Amino acid sequence: MNWWQMETKEAARRLETDEKQGLTSQMAAERLAQKGRNELAETDGKKSLFWRFLAQFDDFMILLLLGAAVVSVVISRLSGENDVLDAVMILGIVVLNAVLGLFQESKAEKALEALKKMAAPHARVIRDGIVREIPAAEVVPGDLLLLETGDAVCADGRVVESRSLKTEESALTGEALPVEKTSVGGLPEETATGDRKNMVLAGGYVVYGKGKVLVTATGMDTEMGRIAAMLSHTSDSMTPLQKKLEQTGKQLGIGALAICALIFCMGILQEKPPFSMFMTAVSLAVAAIPEGLPAIVTIVLAMGTSRMSEKHTIVRRLSAVETLGGAQVICSDKTGTLTQNRMQVTTWTDYSHREPKNEDLRETVANLFALCNDCNVSDGNLQGEPTEKALGEYAQSMGIDFAALRRDMPRVGEIPFSSARKRMTTLHKTEDGWISVTKGAPDILLEKCAFCMEGSGQVPFDDRRKSMARMVNGEMAAQALRVVAVAFRQWSEKPPLTEEALERNLVFAGMAGMVDPPRPEVKEAVHLCRQAGIRPVMITGDHVLTAEAIGRELGIYQKGDCAVTGAELDKMSDKELETAAETCTVFARVAPEHKVRIVKAFQKSGNVVAMTGDGVNDA
Repeated sequence: MNWWQMETKEAARRLETDEKQGLTSQMAAERLAQKGRNELAETDGKKSLFWRFLAQFDDFMILLLLGAAVVSVVISRLSGENDVLDAVMILGIVVLNAVLGLFQESKAEKALEALKKMAAPHARVIRDGIVREIPAAEVVPGDLLLLETGDAVCADGRVVESRSLKTEESALTGEALPVEKTSVGGLPEETATGDRKNMVLAGGYVVYGKGKVLVTATGMDTEMGRIAAMLSHTSDSMTPLQKKLEQTGKQLGIGALAICALIFCMGILQEKPPFSMFMTAVSLAVAAIPEGLPAIVTIVLAMGTSRMSEKHTIVRRLSAVETLGGAQVICSDKTGTLTQNRMQVTTWTDYSHREPKNEDLRETVANLFALCNDCNVSDGNLQGEPTEKALGEYAQSMGIDFAALRRDMPRVGEIPFSSARKRMTTLHKTEDGWISVTKGAPDILLEKCAFCMEGSGQVPFDDRRKSMARMVNGEMAAQALRVVAVAFRQWSEKPPLTEEALERNLVFAGMAGMVDPPRPEVKEAVHLCRQAGIRPVMITGDHVLTAEAIGRELGIYQKGDCAVTGAELDKMSDKELETAAETCTVFARVAPEHKVRIVKAFQKSGNVVAMTGDGVNDA
């Protein structure tokens, strides 16, 4: 059901709940019994040690060796020699091979258990009109879920009420920036998951504000549950080495049988005893099978996993080491994998040009960004919403002491940020009076300004200067920078705390451009991949301009390459996607199912494909 298309009243009606009182305790209990607990279903269950040991023998070459051991014992008995040394050696090698594989996989499983993702243990809901704290596993569709800064989102839901609510959903959608949530309905049916701003997703967490959410899906019905279901239905494919070993095993088996037949026939033609010739032929066939090959392969792969563990890499299956070594295409997530998943101010400007040299103006801008900032300060460290934190860290880099500044110029009032206003204003007491500071989207803020900073003074902000500011803003936005402008106004008397009073005749101070910066080591890694003949591809839920800019900086997106969005992928057939994949190195604004299609398109072209990422949607 497309909850994002509905108004909240309609969503509440469909869920048979009250958008103020919530469910009754009886209704919640009935739904819990009907829908089950708000947990992801376990995949087919954990196999016992015995069955995992037996799984190590699921290989054609191993089965061939076991057959050779049996034949060796039979031949020895029939010959009256009772020599089982060959059979014992073959079985010993096969068992050693299985033990090595089981040991390595068990060690990886233990490490993976230690890395289980955190879940929200409790949730606050309104039931019977009363706020209750319950285990997150007992949340049911129709519950009214209360969220505030720091809460993990335990279920998918339709936003009923938002007070500057922002959630971080990069693990699910790939969107680097927190998404501001609104209760407004009527979004188009085709709205991408990352753009459904009136929905929250299980697996996200609240970075700012408060909100009330009508739970629409729990457990396996959530977006995270859908991804888990996709994973459980994904079949394992054979690695290149496994295919080669199976092919080699079949060729050896056919060759051995052919040798048996040839030697037996030659002996019969020479009038040798038939039984003696049969035993000779079978003995030669068994001897032709390289019983040491599986053990050598397993030992080499185990050495590879040990070397990778030194690089803090957990290898779950031994065969994955060889597959990784044979990769021809590496599909990588952007947010948190290629980038640091934190915003950082990379450039700032006044209205006219980049990086003004005037230190007074730089300090003024830094002070303003520090004042109009909701970050909490603890031992000099900032905690808060990523954009706020980036601006605060920029101010700190300019030598601003947050604690001292807030003590000297305390906040006495504010008009909070909202998606409709696209700006926020704070009012502060100073030695000489009061100062109001407004920050927000440049296109909105420019219209509120009557003056601008130029050098160490102020000049009228005429049409020419505003045009220059818009041009600089456009240039920064074209580089996929998130641009935030800041302005101020000084007062001799305390002004009324209203938009009409505080947000007019402002003095434009400057703009800051920020981006989720690439990890320092990634550019060299991309270069090494290309040198090794591996093609790097970026697949992200982020916006296409941002993805192109980061891809260009890292060397992934080069001249002649193309970028495709999730909306464009939906219109492509599998064959068209295979053709597009030949030149595309950036796939942006994609959903998890798109990632599956992209990887399969590369595989159909005969490529060995690796996928890397830090989010649930990369699994």
